[in-house]
This record gives sequence, structure tokens and C-alpha cells, in this order.
Amino acid sequence: MVGVTPPPGDEPSVRVRLDSTWRRPPAEPADGRVVIAGSPLRLFRLSTGGAHVIAQAEQGSVPNTPSIRSLIDRFIDAGALHPIPSRGPYGPADVTVVLPTFQRMPAAIGTLALAGLRTIIVDDAGATPVELAGEQELVTIVRRSENGGPAAARNTGLDQVTTPLVAFVDADVHLPTGWLAPLLAHFADERVALVAPRVAGAPGQGTLAGYEQRHSPLDLGDQPARIAAGTRVSYVPAAALVGRTEAFRSLGGFDEAMRLGEDVDLVWRLTDAGHRCRYEPAVVVHHESRDSLGGWLRQRFGYGRSAAPLARRHPGALTPLRMSGWSALAWGLLLLRRPLLAVGVAAGTTVALQRKLTDVPPRESIRLAARGHLAAGRQFAQATLRVWWPVALVAAVFVRRARLPLLAAFTVPTLIDSIHERSLQPVIDAPLAVADQAAYGAGVWAGVIAEREPGPLVPDFRSWPTRGGG
Repeated sequence: MVGVTPPPGDEPSVRVRLDSTWRRPPAEPADGRVVIAGSPLRLFRLSTGGAHVIAQAEQGSVPNTPSIRSLIDRFIDAGALHPIPSRGPYGPADVTVVLPTFQRMPAAIGTLALAGLRTIIVDDAGATPVELAGEQELVTIVRRSENGGPAAARNTGLDQVTTPLVAFVDADVHLPTGWLAPLLAHFADERVALVAPRVAGAPGQGTLAGYEQRHSPLDLGDQPARIAAGTRVSYVPAAALVGRTEAFRSLGGFDEAMRLGEDVDLVWRLTDAGHRCRYEPAVVVHHESRDSLGGWLRQRFGYGRSAAPLARRHPGALTPLRMSGWSALAWGLLLLRRPLLAVGVAAGTTVALQRKLTDVPPRESIRLAARGHLAAGRQFAQATLRVWWPVALVAAVFVRRARLPLLAAFTVPTLIDSIHERSLQPVIDAPLAVADQAAYGAGVWAGVIAEREPGPLVPDFRSWPTRGGG
């Protein structure tokens, strides 16, 4: 039971935003004292005082007292609430921007110069040294003697930083005016060690540029989130992010043994160390897409290949599928063409969930169970196309019964998206989507074989709901 005593209303307030998953059943037997929200989804049981505070949070702000902050922190750490900081203790003078680059002038250098930000360009031993057109007092160029990759280049820059905060911006990222202030505001929370903006595909001509604008793996959506493995936003790219210099240094910076995935690894090491990492999509930066199909596919293959090294460093974090074992059983029976048994399992789990959640209205339990089973089906289809497709393809060749499920995994999600968006664009994007998934999956298998690490192929079955209260 989560409980606090409602405090006086004259304290400084904390502004918060509800997560998109937020549900607070108002009717009996919940009586407003149950919240279902977060990523992964959790069930919170509240005392009368706690329900009063959460009712204030639903209006956008709560008094900032220690007891209330403790309650709100539980919801923030569960991804159920998101802070809306108005200002922080840091300004532009407290930030050094590190631009790792290889044989090109970073795209953001003009924006950074106009903003008057201290900047370190790290030339990762390109054949042609990076040079500025004129003297810029706040810009330093550090040239490495040998190419070490993005992690090594970022660490070289990190070693030169003397400010409390450091921003990393890749050479192919374009920054908008005013990009920094909303990110800095989050550092008013001393537990926050890293904040990342939304990284959208840059506008451009051609099919690939259009696809990247709609489906870039660096674009993690328009909803704020905590960043942690196994959540809706489980990683952020180092294409653009801001962090506490000492927090990065205390962990040894980026892992230079990793040419790809080093940014994901750092984020997970920060969260493992007890730091908070925030995703702030109110700030949108733009990342240039590859200009050729071959380069684009090699990029996706590389992303997939990084999964095995990450899984070795972070066991269980790279599972391709997380769902209830009962949902897995129901969908497994459906794939085996046992629809009545599948429906029976789904109905049985719905009844069991209703009995388990005695303080949740029956209608809400049914809704949760139905949405859970449907979401599990979509996850299964995505895992099949993205990671397990080599096995599924072999099965389809030799087992006739496997062909229809594989076809359904490919077509049904695309058709659902098309109907939901009221557009044919998902259908038009389907060929590139298949190539995207295939290249990524091939990279996963290549990494698994090279590292002898099966983690990225192994599903994770767990029960629901997770308890959010104490």
C-alpha cells in the first residue's frame, strides 16, 4: 500500500505529466485507490492520502514536500509519471559539446558557434584533418593519432571537458535553435545523469530519406520516458545527449571495445549504478540518413550485430520478446491450429486476473487481459520478422503449416497500421521494412555466432502485473 498524509497546499510545487498508459479506475471496488500505469505496466495500490496526492498529480502538479516527493518518485521511477522541469541550476556556460567526427565537418558546428557553446571537435584520425574556416575562440580541435571508433573519440573529448555537463553530438546530426535549455532543466534533479532529445530522420529527397523519417530506429517517439532496459524507451543513441561529466567518468566513459552499441551500454551502466536517465522528445534533432541502400543495410546489420556483445554485458536486457507465459501459450496453441484451446487459455487467464485483482473493476480486468494478449501477439510477430526470421523461413520451406503464420506475421501488423493511420503508407513501406528487419536480424545472428551469446534470441516469459506499491 502506497500512502502519504496530504500536506498543506502552500509548498513549492512539482509539475508532472501522466504517462500514456495511465489508468485509474474510479468505480467500486477500486474507489480511486488503484493506478495502472508505467513501463513495464504496474499496479499501484494507494492509501486514501496517496489517492488524494495522485488526484493532484492528475491535474499537473503536487506540493514539493519530502513525503509527497517520495511517493511521486516511485511513480517517476516506474515510468508512470514524468517530471516537467521549468528550470535547472545549469546554463550554457556549464556545458562542453563534444563532436566526434571522421573525415567531415560536423553539421552542428554553425549552430553551436552561434549559441556560444564551448566545443571540442575530436578528429578520429581521418585521412584529411578537420580544419575550421576561421579562428573560433570557443572551439578546440583534438586529432587522434589512430582511428578508434565513436567510443574512443567521445572518450578523448570527455578527457578534455572541465565543465560539470558534457553534450555529445554526432557529426551527422543537425541541431535546432534552443535545443539545449529544455534538456538542461532536467538536471535540477540530482539523480538525473543523462538526458536525450528525440532524434528524428532529417528531411531529404528519395525513398530512403522518407522511410527514415517514418521508421528510423533512432527515433523513439513523441512521448517522454525514463530510459531503462525492458521499458518502452529502453535505450537512446549517442547521436545527441547531455550528461553529467563526473557520472560518465566514474563509469569509465564509453566502452572502447564496442564499435556499435557503446551508447546503449553506457545508458544501461548508468541506470544499473542508480542514476536516472530521461528521454525528452520536446527537443527534436535531426539525423542524416544513409545515401545508398547498401550503406543503409550495412548500418542495420551493424545495429543487429551489436546485440550479442550488449547481451553479454547486460544479461536479459536484449531479449527479443517479453510477455506472460500464458499469452505465449495461447498464441502457441493458435499457431498449432488449436483455436478453441487458445481461446480457452485466454479466457482462463482473464478470469484468473480478475480474481487476482479483486480491487479492480471486472471490466478493467477484462480490458487489461484482452489488450495484453493482443499486444503479445504483435510482439511475437515483430520478434519473428526481426530476429527469428531465419528459423521461421526454414520452417516455412519444410513445414506447410508454418507458412500461414509467417505470412500473417508479415501482413497483419502492416494492415492494422494502415487501417489505424488511414493511409497506404505502411503498405508502401513494407518492402523496405522487410529489408530493414532482415538486415538487423542477420546482424543479430552473426553477433550471436561470433560471441557465442544466445541472449538476443531467447524470449522472456514473466507474470503480470508487477506491484508498484510498498
